[in-house]
Amino acid sequence: MGWIIAIIVGALIGWLASKVMGTDSQQGAIANIIVGIVGSALGRWVFGDLLGIGSAQSAGGFSLAGLAFGILGAVVLIWVLKLVGVFK
Repeated sequence: MGWIIAIIVGALIGWLASKVMGTDSQQGAIANIIVGIVGSALGRWVFGDLLGIGSAQSAGGFSLAGLAFGILGAVVLIWVLKLVGVFK
């Protein structure tokens, strides 16, 4: 059951991040899920572990703080992918 929720939340986070970054037309559903899950882990690591923001540990969770830090992490991931030329 946890994997299903991770996929659903990852898809939501990836879709919202792709809307923010303007890459929605270039990404499909699978890319949104992958970007959302990896972006949430990145958001937890950057904002929670490196910067010490306490509520960032909930990144990727189904709460307001979890979604916000998950989206921030996914936006950072899409930005890096744009730098290396994956998205235009």
